[in-house]
Amino acid sequence: MSDLERKKLFAAVVLPHLNDAYALARWLARNGADAEDIVQEASLRAFQAIGQYAQGDARIWVLTIVRHTAYRWLRKNRPSALVLGEDLESLEQRHALPFEPNAETPETALITKTETDRVKIMIEHLPAPIREVLVLRDLQGRSYREIAEICALPMGTVMSRLARARQRLCEAAAA
Repeated sequence: MSDLERKKLFAAVVLPHLNDAYALARWLARNGADAEDIVQEASLRAFQAIGQYAQGDARIWVLTIVRHTAYRWLRKNRPSALVLGEDLESLEQRHALPFEPNAETPETALITKTETDRVKIMIEHLPAPIREVLVLRDLQGRSYREIAEICALPMGTVMSRLARARQRLCEAAAA
């Protein structure tokens, strides 16, 4: 395959899914800068392997590469204590969202922001195996089949992890 063909195939297969790739990397890494590094490395891996792309679902292929790259990158670049949890203050600072422009009152905007931040923090504190399934399904809208392919899991495991993630979120919200 010529370089020009590889570039064209890469542009058609990988580039349309970079936003999804970043979103997944962001949730797995829990950090925007690290997510950018992961997506860059995953893009390089995808470019190198573009000749092996089997003309299937491009999104699944790209997100699988991102997932594997993220876990490889995290093992290499972070001590396990940092991967497992971060202090609440840094999470709150990192995920602070501006007030919604369509909010009716400042009070409504504050409540919405607080609730959004709280849910994000609860998701951040889920163990990685159930967090990734929750993010792929409920935040990115992937089907169970797509998640099973991306994570290389049986469909039943995807469903049980999703149920466990939702249950833990409900428990955390009630606390």
